[in-house]
Amino acid sequence: MPNLEHPAYPSATLLQLESLVPCRESQVSMLLSIFGERQQFSFPSIFIYGHTSSGKTYVMQTLLNTLQLPHVFVNCVEHFTSRLLLEEILIQLQSCSSETEQISHVPCDNFNDFVRLFKQAVASQELEDQTLYIVLDRAEQLREMEANILPAFLRLQELSDRNVTVVLLSEIVWELFRPNTGCFEPFTVYFPDYSIGHLQKILSQNHPPEYSADFYAAYINILLGVFYMVCRDLKELQHLAALNFSKYCEPVVSGEANERDTRKLWKNIEPHLKKAMQTVYLREISSSQWERLQREDGEPGQLKGLSAHTHVELPYYSKFLLIAAYLASYNPVRTDKRFFLKHHGKIRKTNFMKKHEKTSNHLLGPKPFPLDRLLAILYSIVDNRVAPTANIFSQITSLVTLQLLTMVGHNDQLDGPRYKCTVSLDFIRAIAR
Repeated sequence: MPNLEHPAYPSATLLQLESLVPCRESQVSMLLSIFGERQQFSFPSIFIYGHTSSGKTYVMQTLLNTLQLPHVFVNCVEHFTSRLLLEEILIQLQSCSSETEQISHVPCDNFNDFVRLFKQAVASQELEDQTLYIVLDRAEQLREMEANILPAFLRLQELSDRNVTVVLLSEIVWELFRPNTGCFEPFTVYFPDYSIGHLQKILSQNHPPEYSADFYAAYINILLGVFYMVCRDLKELQHLAALNFSKYCEPVVSGEANERDTRKLWKNIEPHLKKAMQTVYLREISSSQWERLQREDGEPGQLKGLSAHTHVELPYYSKFLLIAAYLASYNPVRTDKRFFLKHHGKIRKTNFMKKHEKTSNHLLGPKPFPLDRLLAILYSIVDNRVAPTANIFSQITSLVTLQLLTMVGHNDQLDGPRYKCTVSLDFIRAIAR
């Protein structure tokens, strides 16, 4: 029995829509009830929110395209100013009709001009007899625009006196949108996260035709058993499923096991899934690099293509301390005034500097430096004021414990401790980014 029912649309179209949006039948059914029939006035504005990869954008695009409803779909990140946003809506509105051969660009500087041009465009496209939907994806960007943009979009049906519904898609709640002066309240629809059963059902639909559905469903069950606690992102899980499936099939392809021998298949894929845990949400390693790493059977900690900052995560001020230590180790003391003071005056080039100007300090190795020089460089490279508290000194000790810094000499020296920076230039570049 179909879950989606609506008298305005044929049952075959609704069955097709239901097959395209699995595990989102209740949300689609609610949206169909709000939309009503084509010629009926819908709610002026709808606010749809939910976490990332919860199907908001996909469901709206599939719903509008399958039912062939006139709509405009705009990403607010791509069109980040009010002028770009309003002009893009008018351009897409002109292209709604297939009879339009050439789209004329009309400048739109403010919302008053937009309402006037919007009325003309709706009349020219003969859309007065049915609802037009304007979908604004990543709508949280509207808060960065002029103060009148968001309230005006929420009342566009009233301002234009046309049958139009504005749909806002966002990852944050409506309370973070509401202006201080108040505005028209939209109808809110919440898209919850996919449960593990929903993810199992959605991911299992992508099984390759050369393998049975049960075999691929067992693979997805193993994948979710490993990654579900650390990753609920559907797009990331689809990427991981496509990336590791060939390794799961190796015993079947080689003839060492059949599709039902789940124990051998699990033993073969387990170490590779553990390696993949280190690349979750990191796209610094490509699919080809990952496949090459699997063929070479590299160690889990030696992921090629990953930068240094993925291995060591440091506190905020520890990163600045490490950068200051690197500068102190590889720059001579006499250059501090030139590098870290705004008004340092003229510095003469001595014969000593000319003699050694071709010698790289990186070839000579790190030089020891005192604690007060380290703190002086730290204060000059950090934008805000840093107080010399116990927290800063404890982070220096932590860097020594991590062997990123090395203490030179003995602890009982009267002139204070001296340090050396032991990290490479690539490591510092990764942290500095």
